[in-house]
Amino acid sequence: MAYGVQFRGRLQPNQTQRWFTYNWPSNYDVAWMVVPTDAQPGGAHVTCDVALERTANNTFTYWLTVQNLTSDSFDFEARYNFLN
Repeated sequence: MAYGVQFRGRLQPNQTQRWFTYNWPSNYDVAWMVVPTDAQPGGAHVTCDVALERTANNTFTYWLTVQNLTSDSFDFEARYNFLN
């Protein structure tokens, strides 16, 4: 199983931002997770919605919409994991 960090970002307080990452092989099942890199105890920090676009017969583009649920800005990593 392969995994890694596709990109890093920063969200301002209560900000929602959309990113995309393209040219992923369509024969792979990919799981996405957005993880804050700063500790902020007290509750959930972030949500991530993943949408998929088939850009060719054998490639996908993933669209990640990331929302900051806090009144503080923070940095995060967008991590992927191949499930097959």
